[in-house]
Amino acid sequence: MWVSPEDVLLAGALWITERANPYFILQKRKGHGDGGGGLAGLLVGTLDVVLDSSARMAPYRILYQTPDSLVYWIIAHGTSRKEITEHWEWLEHNLLQTLSIFENENDITTFVKGKVQGIIAEYNKNHDVKEDDDTDKFKEASTKFRKLFGMPEEEKLVNYYSCSFWKGKVPRQGWLYLSINHLCFYSYLLGKEAKLVVRWADITQLEKSATLLLPDAIKVSTRMNEHVFSVFLNINETFKLAEQLANIAMRQLLDNKGFEQDRSLPKLKKKSPKKVSALKRDLDARAKSERYRALFRLPKDEKLDGHTDCTLWTPFNKMHILGQMFVSTNYICFTSKEETLCSLIIPLREVTIVEKADSSNVLPSPLSISTKNRMTFLFANLKDRDFLVQRISDFLQQTSSKIHIERELTSSLNSSDDEVKQIVVLVNRKSIKYYGERTFNLNDSRVPTATHALMTMYRRRSPEEFNPKLAKEFLKEQAWKNHFAEYGQGVCMYRTEKTKELVLKGIPESMRGELWLLFSGTVNEMATHPGYYEDLVEKSMGKYNLATEEIERDLHRSLPEHPAFQNEMGIAALRRVLTAYAFRNPNIGYCQAMNIVTSVLLLYAKEEEAFWLLVALCERMLPDYYNTRVVGALVDQGVFEELAREYIPQLYDCMQDLGVISTISLSWFLTLFLSVMPFESAVVVVDCFFYDGIKVIFQLALSVLHANIHQLLGCKDDGEAMTVLGRTAPSPPIPHLHSLLTDNGEPHPEVDIFKLVRSSYEKFGSIRADVIEQMRFKQRLRVIQTIEDTTKRNVVRTIVTETAFSIDELEELYVLFKAEHLTSCYWGGSSNPTERHDPSLPYLEQYRIDMEQFKGLFNLLFPWANGAHSDPLALRLFRLLDQNGDALINFREFISGLGVLCHGDLTEKLKLLYKMHVIPENTHEPEEPDSAFEATQYFFEDITPGTSIVKKLNTPEYRHYLKLWNQETKSKLENTKDLPKLNQSQFIELCKTLYSMFSEDVAEQELYHATATVTSLLLEMGEVGKLFSSSGRKDHNIEGESGPSMCLENKPSPCEEGKGDEGSEQLPSMQDIRLEDSSPKDTGISSAMLISDDETKDDTSMSSYSVLSAGSHELDEKLQCEDIADDTVLVRSEDGSSGLPHSTSIDKDWTITFEQFLASVLTEQALVHYFEKPVEVAACITNAKNVQTVGRPLLSTSDYEISLSG
Repeated sequence: MWVSPEDVLLAGALWITERANPYFILQKRKGHGDGGGGLAGLLVGTLDVVLDSSARMAPYRILYQTPDSLVYWIIAHGTSRKEITEHWEWLEHNLLQTLSIFENENDITTFVKGKVQGIIAEYNKNHDVKEDDDTDKFKEASTKFRKLFGMPEEEKLVNYYSCSFWKGKVPRQGWLYLSINHLCFYSYLLGKEAKLVVRWADITQLEKSATLLLPDAIKVSTRMNEHVFSVFLNINETFKLAEQLANIAMRQLLDNKGFEQDRSLPKLKKKSPKKVSALKRDLDARAKSERYRALFRLPKDEKLDGHTDCTLWTPFNKMHILGQMFVSTNYICFTSKEETLCSLIIPLREVTIVEKADSSNVLPSPLSISTKNRMTFLFANLKDRDFLVQRISDFLQQTSSKIHIERELTSSLNSSDDEVKQIVVLVNRKSIKYYGERTFNLNDSRVPTATHALMTMYRRRSPEEFNPKLAKEFLKEQAWKNHFAEYGQGVCMYRTEKTKELVLKGIPESMRGELWLLFSGTVNEMATHPGYYEDLVEKSMGKYNLATEEIERDLHRSLPEHPAFQNEMGIAALRRVLTAYAFRNPNIGYCQAMNIVTSVLLLYAKEEEAFWLLVALCERMLPDYYNTRVVGALVDQGVFEELAREYIPQLYDCMQDLGVISTISLSWFLTLFLSVMPFESAVVVVDCFFYDGIKVIFQLALSVLHANIHQLLGCKDDGEAMTVLGRTAPSPPIPHLHSLLTDNGEPHPEVDIFKLVRSSYEKFGSIRADVIEQMRFKQRLRVIQTIEDTTKRNVVRTIVTETAFSIDELEELYVLFKAEHLTSCYWGGSSNPTERHDPSLPYLEQYRIDMEQFKGLFNLLFPWANGAHSDPLALRLFRLLDQNGDALINFREFISGLGVLCHGDLTEKLKLLYKMHVIPENTHEPEEPDSAFEATQYFFEDITPGTSIVKKLNTPEYRHYLKLWNQETKSKLENTKDLPKLNQSQFIELCKTLYSMFSEDVAEQELYHATATVTSLLLEMGEVGKLFSSSGRKDHNIEGESGPSMCLENKPSPCEEGKGDEGSEQLPSMQDIRLEDSSPKDTGISSAMLISDDETKDDTSMSSYSVLSAGSHELDEKLQCEDIADDTVLVRSEDGSSGLPHSTSIDKDWTITFEQFLASVLTEQALVHYFEKPVEVAACITNAKNVQTVGRPLLSTSDYEISLSG
């Protein structure tokens, strides 16, 4: 290919000149091609790999040089001699003569460089090559990556690193390529080549390891192997990127959201390193944005624009605090270098003024930001203040325009009269009220709507009984009011160590809802989505699905002892919040434990606030906790075990032996201790959780175990351990609710929750949020791969009784089936991946493949696959297996078809072949033969009989009996007499299939002869049957016209097909062939003839048949003979019409039955041998894996190595 001219200093080093003229030199790399160049060639090849030279991939090049210059310019390189020769010849014919005209060598150089760049620009324009941000060096690496590993264009390389791969005890120096879906390694040392390809989705463990021999190494584990890479220049960067890509793959397995490139990235700067791709910058930006959002609890769609060092003036202690300012689309945030000193969040919607103050020696480059609540923040020591102010101004303009649009939308609902304080607007018979702040009533008018936190409406007001409690509440409120006066109130308040201290002492009930919103970041989502909850409730009310059924079942189990949930108001509010969330996020819908958490949120927050708090919990603070498989909770359970091993090692082994950790942690984490602690204690835990996140839950769980360490060490079984833990966190908690709500009777004795929380911070406060995230990643790999293995086992267990395949074979086939699905997810297919993979579906339905993917597996695994003729057969089989007609088949349907071909007897195989041809074509025309209607009914009712009966009772204990039962039900349901008849056009398609199946068989000629004989018999049977069916018809007039007939003949050889070729030239395809009558009304009778001339056929001939009409001279002229193996014969046209259109040309009276087809085949021993030939299933599976490994490495079942060669 032509390349942008670059200067080369040493043209002869490591290159051999093959051709030369006064201006151009064609060179070949030493060590490439025949002979390999001996030891020097091996050394050069090794250097090319180790030093990342482009010569490894492009061993030919063309240099330009003027006679009097020492500088050479590379203008083209090539991967093959053919490619480089084409360029060389073009130069000789088009440029060489022209260059002699120039007098000045500088003019020649300018002309040549301009010409080459013009060729490149023209090529890019003609081939629609889009400009990207990647550097030339990186584009070269991408090309090398695709060629080395056979990857398509869709597989994007992210980055590549020099390292050593340990193959056994020998390190191989080479390059590690990290792409979106694969980890690849390539090495070439002294003629020995090593390749490795591992799919991210197959990785079970990814960790940095350190030993004496390998102080810095990355270990990559799959189900089959472990791979170790070492000697990295920057191991931290490599590991972080690998971690990120593996995380994306796990996310894809979990919720099917694949990687999407962010097109809004800034352009690559000139100073950027040469080896950075746009994708790498994209992923880096994502990682920074994720950390930024987690640090300040911002909405999920917030993107970090940039950050800079600065100082912040804090009026509460009169100091300039050193820290970092972060600027994003909608927020300005600050955090101090000393982690707990101070943090600040300023939403741009609250900002009124941004101004640059005068610089001084004391306060260099100051920036003042004022907000609506009259707070002013002073930043200083900003490195690039002018640029920063410009960015903030741009974001402020975007924010103000959004607010303006929202105001315009809401102004139509509000009156322009400012004196009116209460306005009632009727919309869709729902009452929406405005009292300064908007409340709503979207429920039935008979049920009052909760416009305030339920706790304020159902609190007892008897002062004699509760004076001590009320006094404590009053003191807490005063402490918080003083704090607000000093540090500010609302979203822009300064958050300091003092704030944390107040949270640990407990938030007063009257402020709990407000502060939960603030600390969780929910206040931002509410502010940016006005009216969202009301709209969602209105859309979801009255709609029913599985989630709403589960919600209704659990409504009265949510804090049933609380008065707020003993009447319709509390229950209705809980119903609305849970249903609205189920409609917002159908992937989660509703999960048990959500009702308990939501009911507590409703006690302290208004209905809309409770909804947004639930959103924050499910989608940000407890990710993946509340889905059908509680993956997030299982991940955190693994993290908790790891923390327990690190912080309380003396107890860890004992707890593992008792199996207590897994028992307790799920209930603790899913309900935030609400289900295992007294209510009053549990809400204090929730206070801390909203302030400090998941680390609080881990700290508290460790603290509970540590407080009971001696008693737990003495426990002999899990029951005794649970009893010990129950004394610390009394259970069941529900009868012992908040003491404000209890009736007469002594409350349950409880541990002081404030002491427990404080103790947890003192002993385990060193646990950092970023460390937890790293541990979560490690556990997520393990949990999701365990779930995938469980899915595989359950699928295999479900269908093992319905097939003759062994469990091991089914597992291998499932891996191949899943690999085909994943590959199409990576590089696209004819259907949407989200339709084919839904983890929330039952096991059998989770992975499904479409037609294109099925074709790939058909060619690899099915014994009837036959090169170029396989696709039509695969299409027919796919339609037969697709029982519900959704153009997707699951693993059970796939195995049902493969099982018949691999383990079925002769009758079953022929029955499958027959049924594949009675399925009606998907035509646009309404007319179908009667047999097609019968076939449709048979197709939907009786493809895999018995499976629906067996499905519910599928257990291993009854496997033997279920197999027997399956056989009985099959024999009863699938009577051969019930099979529909085959009409004329379907019979022609069946004949075509038979001929094409044998084209590469060893006994090809014998099979062709046998097929001709069978076809002859069936033709005669069909004609005889037509005689009987036509004899009873009185309304048909026979006036000397002969009906359609068929004639099958054998051709001598393809080279003697002159007439047939002429006919095919006249006809665009066989789809235009009609079995025509001379009169359209004529359905008369004609005898069929079979011309079988075995003596004239030589050994190299190809058998074929022709469709002829005795009464149609036009067709006779057009078509003398057609090769049955040719794809143009009687194939569905692209517009969906069948090979033989439904018209008077089809003789609807001509039919044959399955019994006739079976009997005819049984007369030919060659065909019987072919269909009874045993299939080596293990060999087929091994071959499929090998083909995927070598021919299509992208489909590797787990990981593979191309063995060392050389």
